Amino acid sequence: MEQDVRGRRPLKKTEIMRHIVGARKRGSTYLEMLGGEITIRKDFVDLVKFAKKMGFETVMIATNGRMFSYKEHAYKAVEAGLNSIVFSIHGHDAETHDHLTRAPGSFEQLHEGLKNIREAIDYFGEEFHLGTNSTVVKKNYKHLPELGRHIKSLGITNSEFIFVDCNEGGAYNNFEELVPKISDAAPYIRKCLDLVNVEKDDRTNWDIRYVPLCYFQDHLNQVSELKEIRVFETEQLGRSSERSGYDYQIKRKNIARIKPEDKCKGCALDPYCEGLWKTYYQRYGGNELKPVSEISQEQKRKLNYLN
Repeated sequence: MEQDVRGRRPLKKTEIMRHIVGARKRGSTYLEMLGGEITIRKDFVDLVKFAKKMGFETVMIATNGRMFSYKEHAYKAVEAGLNSIVFSIHGHDAETHDHLTRAPGSFEQLHEGLKNIREAIDYFGEEFHLGTNSTVVKKNYKHLPELGRHIKSLGITNSEFIFVDCNEGGAYNNFEELVPKISDAAPYIRKCLDLVNVEKDDRTNWDIRYVPLCYFQDHLNQVSELKEIRVFETEQLGRSSERSGYDYQIKRKNIARIKPEDKCKGCALDPYCEGLWKTYYQRYGGNELKPVSEISQEQKRKLNYLN
């Protein structure tokens, strides 16, 4: 198990290019460049250009948005072919967001970056996808409905709320400070999910990731893992992790998460649920889990059982 991901050596430009070439040869058309903060690399724009030259239809990044507060950088990225950005926004206000990012002024910079990217999109006339992600931790979970309303006020309805991965990194090292109990966070997450009616527009995504399904029986059509496994297969390359490789989704389920048999065996949602992070289970146990006796017709519909 990895406890600290920040100390890893950044990949060289040639290494990233080799991964891009390999993924394209295997038929991938959607590229996500994640990990650390890709926009601070001096070769960031060159990598975007290279990916587009290789034929990727979508070149996507997740970013804190701060580098895009420099207008020239935002314009160069969009001109190079970047056409999908997920901005990481972790608080409904500057105090919460800046506390979690440990970067004073980052909330303001993110919003300036979003504004500049939108101007660049208008200037170049490109088709573009904008979204957000938000990590659910102790500091912000009670404010998730406010965070959701703030994101909507930005005109974004493609958002993912991610229950913190505590198997590695900062959440592993600072578990008590960062990781809430799912039973405490779930009511606030559900209120946030209810802010958007995803069934009115199939282009809208407003989802939760990395949670046990028993707490989200009425939101099964808003659980990222259930949606992604039907839509695409994920390769995670360049990352030194036992979960990395060409079958990332399966490895995550089998290696990183756990379903305690005394709670999950016989649960009607067991075949679809990934359970809890293993570190979460080691620290909090599994007594919070609530086995489901049967799946209703509405739940089946949301699981895409029915036409």
